[in-house]
Amino acid sequence: MPDGHRILYVTDLAYRARGRGRYCDEDIFLTSRLRDEFGLALCHPLDAAALMDAFDAVVVRNSGPVLAYREQYAAFREQASARGARVYNPLSGRGDMAGKQYLLDLTRSGHPVIPTVDDPRDLHLLPESELYAVKPKLGADSIGLVFVPRAELGGFTGGDVLIQPRVDFRYEVSFYYVDDTFQYALHAPDPGRRWALEPYEPTAADLAFARRFIDWNTLDHGIQRVDACRAPDGGLLLVELEDLNPYLSLDLVPDDTRERFVTSMSESLRRFLGAV
Repeated sequence: MPDGHRILYVTDLAYRARGRGRYCDEDIFLTSRLRDEFGLALCHPLDAAALMDAFDAVVVRNSGPVLAYREQYAAFREQASARGARVYNPLSGRGDMAGKQYLLDLTRSGHPVIPTVDDPRDLHLLPESELYAVKPKLGADSIGLVFVPRAELGGFTGGDVLIQPRVDFRYEVSFYYVDDTFQYALHAPDPGRRWALEPYEPTAADLAFARRFIDWNTLDHGIQRVDACRAPDGGLLLVELEDLNPYLSLDLVPDDTRERFVTSMSESLRRFLGAV
């Protein structure tokens, strides 16, 4: 039976994510299960600000890249803060929720991240590379990503892009967390097929790597995905810390893992709402 708390679940069921099939199915599944625990209604991200006062919490899930509605998202954040609305994930995240500045900050502080600068004059701080990845600071889903040779980087001087050496990584791997508890990992064995994911059994060193960024982000509640690549030297480098609306690829994990995730998310939401 629902526990009496009302949740506004923010999702764009029509969003088509490149390489990820029916993107909406994940939220259809999750809401079908969370409805057993909570009073729940779904809404499009553009409607969240107008509807949130009638609910105990707003859960932001597969709402698509906020790049497509930046002004409305900024207004939602401002209004949620002003009204004291409970937003899950909390809006204090330091990862993708706040833009890509964290990649620069982590680079400067010596964390194991793909080295990143935002000014061609700082290229001496990066390893030499034949090609460099250039992507918008406010980008998502590889929107606007280009690879250019060093000689062509001089035009990117506005400070609105990130510049990284192209890494010939062996594969990408993602670690999924609810609050600060590891749930499962998936990896893409083929570097050219980012979303052709398979279950991955992480080592203790892998989990220590991922936990380093979960601790750095200091979110008490919520769902996070730590994306990394396996560098040629065998080490992991952070690619992205997704703490806004991470896609979970729940259709690719075993049934017991998926059930455990639903239980973990439900318990996290109850803690978030002060129900336990």
